Amino acid sequence: MTKREVRFPREFSWGTSTSAYQIEGGGTNTDWWRFERTGDTPAVEPCANACDSWHRYEEDLDLLVKFGLNAFRLSVEWARIEPERDVISTEALDHYRQVLQACHARSILPVVTLHHFTLPLWVADAGGFESPEISTWLANYARVVGEALGEYIGVACTINEPNIVAIMGYLVGVFPPRASSWERFVAVNKTMRASHIAMRDALREGPGTFPIGLPLSMQEYEAVDGGEEQLESLRHEMEDEYLNAVKDDDYLGVQCYTKMLIGPNGLVTNPQDELTEMGYLFWPQCVEYTVRRAAQITGLPIIVTENGIGTNDDDQRIRYLAGALQGLSNVIRDGVDVRGYFQWSLLDNFEWILGYAPKFGIVAVDRSSFARTPKPSAQWYANATKGFPESVL
Repeated sequence: MTKREVRFPREFSWGTSTSAYQIEGGGTNTDWWRFERTGDTPAVEPCANACDSWHRYEEDLDLLVKFGLNAFRLSVEWARIEPERDVISTEALDHYRQVLQACHARSILPVVTLHHFTLPLWVADAGGFESPEISTWLANYARVVGEALGEYIGVACTINEPNIVAIMGYLVGVFPPRASSWERFVAVNKTMRASHIAMRDALREGPGTFPIGLPLSMQEYEAVDGGEEQLESLRHEMEDEYLNAVKDDDYLGVQCYTKMLIGPNGLVTNPQDELTEMGYLFWPQCVEYTVRRAAQITGLPIIVTENGIGTNDDDQRIRYLAGALQGLSNVIRDGVDVRGYFQWSLLDNFEWILGYAPKFGIVAVDRSSFARTPKPSAQWYANATKGFPESVL
């Protein structure tokens, strides 16, 4: 393949992250919409209208302008763009084009994710990530998105946290299709890596000079009570195989939230540790750890495409962000090539099987009126980005 010109943003990207299904509402043609309504679903409530961002995206972008942020990570929904196999919706593409144009009109860099957890029903019914055709389907979809929207994309992400889709859907068994098999987990991870490469290469054929990468879920891992073998096995599948597969990408997206303590029988929790409402260990130091590890193994520029905390305590959120940005400043001062940081999330949105209980947003959303109300953490984050790194020291 002819080497493609790649242009990174001139400035460090400060933004927030979202995903289509979690904020748009109305994702009726997805496997998740159906999954939430099955009789034995672990989902506590349906997504329904989410934050109504399909209609209110300009209001969301105006919030970013108010906070002085210069980037926004969003996703486009495959189930809207290709509602049936080989049927492309020009209406959906026109809508997403308008969203990206609205970003540019506000001098906001659009960071576009092509797949964020959900599948069109026709894909799910044909086997989803276990179909032998999935990589081809995703490449074709990426080609359609690139041709239609490539001139407006600032940075592209292929598959959001493919390792989380694999572990939650095929090993832990709480995401669709609710399998519980180490062999299927490993096989889906392999398919995910092949699909990412196919999507990346398809995007490189189209217009635009945007960087293309994979947003990977990474954590800080620590072995306890003889858990070293279990840790190495899990980290090999969750991280190392991916880190070795993406070295021809333009950057790596690091998505981190916590530290995981691994014993010989799996995850270990210490009741004395400070936890978030997600049950995660409060551990903002994970940013520094994962960014250093990712950069060292891949040699790629890094974008922190997600980092944040699910909590109703906004003071706890501010403490977490302060620790995270402190770690970010440490790695940048040590010469690690970091190009951006995206807090998860702009809005209190739909958090998959946990519904609307976890609050990751720096902006609250009224569940009836959809009114947006910035929290104190929004202003704190806005101020911190202006004086970085001094503002967090």
